[in-house]
Amino acid sequence: MKKWNLVIDVARCHDCNDCFLADKDEFVDNEWPPTAAPQPRHGHRWMDIQSKERGQHPLIQVVYLPTPCMHCDEAPCLTDDGAVYKRDDGLVIIDPEKAVGREEIVASCPYGVIYWNDEKRLPQKCTGCAHLIDAGWQDTRCSQVCPTGAIKLVLAEDDEMAAMAEAEGLGRLKDELGTAPRVYYKHLHRWTTAFVAGSVVFADTDECAEGATVTVARDGATVGEATSNNYGDFLVDELDPGLQYEVTVSAPGYAPARCTVTPGELSLTMERVFLDKA
Repeated sequence: MKKWNLVIDVARCHDCNDCFLADKDEFVDNEWPPTAAPQPRHGHRWMDIQSKERGQHPLIQVVYLPTPCMHCDEAPCLTDDGAVYKRDDGLVIIDPEKAVGREEIVASCPYGVIYWNDEKRLPQKCTGCAHLIDAGWQDTRCSQVCPTGAIKLVLAEDDEMAAMAEAEGLGRLKDELGTAPRVYYKHLHRWTTAFVAGSVVFADTDECAEGATVTVARDGATVGEATSNNYGDFLVDELDPGLQYEVTVSAPGYAPARCTVTPGELSLTMERVFLDKA
């Protein structure tokens, strides 16, 4: 059968919070039995948008990561008594009656996307808009309102979804946990990997070095390349944080410049690179 999947493009998210607000509009003060009790006005972010800065001045990239419930196929929050259960369409649901008083369910999620409702003494989270899907909707509220198309609901059989993930280079957050999330990300490397960036200058003219070739290598093997733009800027992405890389910058008529760098979790903007005449 076709199952629920959410595809989120990290590169398209601008932190407008329309998805968060649509979620509040749908669930605050609204009850959708048997899948959801009303969400409290404050404290819950069933669609939580995380953010971080990559790089340092003057080359910085801000990344946003929308993070709902992952609706994992191997969800660690599931309970034997049905307080948390998984539907045939892939959605993981917290039963708003059976889960009352079960605060331990909050801590069971390795993604931190289950919240505690103090007033109702109830763990709560994104339901995948189960009540709308059951009514025939082809969108969740978050995918419906996203102005950049960063969030899309995909109803597909598992083999179809696997083929899409392979063709479009989709990844899953913390996939190493083995929880088999049903939320897929495009351009997830912007969140999980590091870049090396910098600016290149011709030393003899003090002009921006447009068209310089930048090669990043690890243990003698090239792992990334870039060409500096008209401002002399370059960026090589999808590097492993904490590893050492050799950076070589070259241009016709100039001696290559070489250095060793170790980008951290927040990436690395190098000092300005000057190329001397050969």
